[in-house]
Amino acid sequence: MSQPTSAETTGRYLVLLENNATAAGVRELDRVAGIQVATTADTVAEQIAGSDGVIFHELGIAVVDASPDQVPGLNRAVDEPGPVLAVEAERVVHAITSTSTDSDVAAVDESVFTWGLQAIGANLSTATGRGIRVAVLDTGFTVAHADFVGRTVTTSSFITGETVDDAHGHGTHCIGTSCGPRRPASGPGYGVAYEAEIYAGKVLSNAGSGSDGGILAGIEWAIANGCAVVSMSLGATVRPGTPYSTIFEQAAARALAKGTLIVAASGNDSRRPGTVAPTGHPANCPSIMAVGAVDVGRAIAFFSCGTVDTIGAVDVVAPGVDVYSSWNAAPGTKRLQGTSMATPHVAGVAALMAEKYGARGFELWARLAQTARRLPLPSTDVGAGLVQAP
Repeated sequence: MSQPTSAETTGRYLVLLENNATAAGVRELDRVAGIQVATTADTVAEQIAGSDGVIFHELGIAVVDASPDQVPGLNRAVDEPGPVLAVEAERVVHAITSTSTDSDVAAVDESVFTWGLQAIGANLSTATGRGIRVAVLDTGFTVAHADFVGRTVTTSSFITGETVDDAHGHGTHCIGTSCGPRRPASGPGYGVAYEAEIYAGKVLSNAGSGSDGGILAGIEWAIANGCAVVSMSLGATVRPGTPYSTIFEQAAARALAKGTLIVAASGNDSRRPGTVAPTGHPANCPSIMAVGAVDVGRAIAFFSCGTVDTIGAVDVVAPGVDVYSSWNAAPGTKRLQGTSMATPHVAGVAALMAEKYGARGFELWARLAQTARRLPLPSTDVGAGLVQAP
């Protein structure tokens, strides 16, 4: 069993099954460990709640409760011929902490558009994101926000006991950057794909924390709803040399094959120039596009995690300092910094490309990387460079 090295765990387990082997997985989990699981393919919520776990049909991954005497059976199943390929302890994940910043962007005229939109060329693009579905998995969304009146917003909460309404603010900020308005009631336009269809999935609580299972549920929901892009400004810190999650890697690869690209924040644990921390979970998976942050001067942000070994490469960067976007409380907007803020810039650009070129999955990844602006910085920090709108 693969164990997270430096992450909190929930006591539950993730189980990777062979692709398209849901029925066989249900039987095998019962056989090897007496674990009764439901599936998202044919089970109502009440039945899922009464089971020992659930298999996400689109992903071929189960999240299960297992007592200490059941865990050996799960481990044996990995070594035996059959549909169970891997087992991991479920991690606790958090919003990639964003902080207010007092540094100014006076060098850039933000009277019409934010510096971030200008840096990625979104203000010059003819693409709008129309017809493209973008899922933002985070702390939810302030549904009544005045800047989103008339927009198509589909919501779902994967946090027990909490509605999708965002009492934290992080999710609303990220949704604003990826899909917010270009002509808000006041202030500069701040949304990249301003006509995209928004799918707001609450996978982090109002306190800003959640679990692997909640993320997987959100990814499953996004795929089932035909979302071209999933934006995740969340994760868990890892130590150098920590293996990436085999199960999240397969989830992302299977999502790509279904036409859904996942982009995720690399993390804010660096303290440059002295310390460069490794890209966190789950952004360190090869099939998840890991996003680092740059500031208004196109320098790498001091907090942006990087590539420190052979695991967890940063793939692209985007604006992540002094980012102005929607907020859950008065006055309705706020400036934040973090790779959390860079990630929705990339998701928005991906939506523009999906609209303009009809690109999905692997092609969308390739277009983002190939058209990124090269920067005079190490690729270990910025990957292919600064993403650019089509």
